[in-house]
Amino acid sequence: MNAVFYAHHGVMKEEHRIGGRYEVDVIMRLDFQQAAEQDDLDATVDYGSVYNVIRTLVTNNKFYLIERLAYLIGKAVMQQFTIVQSAEVTVRKVNPPVGGTCDKAEAVFEIFR
Repeated sequence: MNAVFYAHHGVMKEEHRIGGRYEVDVIMRLDFQQAAEQDDLDATVDYGSVYNVIRTLVTNNKFYLIERLAYLIGKAVMQQFTIVQSAEVTVRKVNPPVGGTCDKAEAVFEIFR
């Protein structure tokens, strides 16, 4: 899942005021054999629900660090979707203010049950 949002995170005041583009990838590991065999959404994770958890955390908060955002997304996914055995969350900040040319900065957080 590569979800894209406009949000207001960063260390600098301008980042909180102006905002910027953020990308979030979540890789979830789970046993979905039953869901696949029965074509049953109730036996797996509803990606729409996962997207809503991510969107809420990204757009309703202002954090200094993308590391904090990745951490909170991982914790929320594991808490709300108990079928998930582990998750890898990557948060990318597009065009971070680093004093030079930089496409993206990213933080990756892995969490296990």
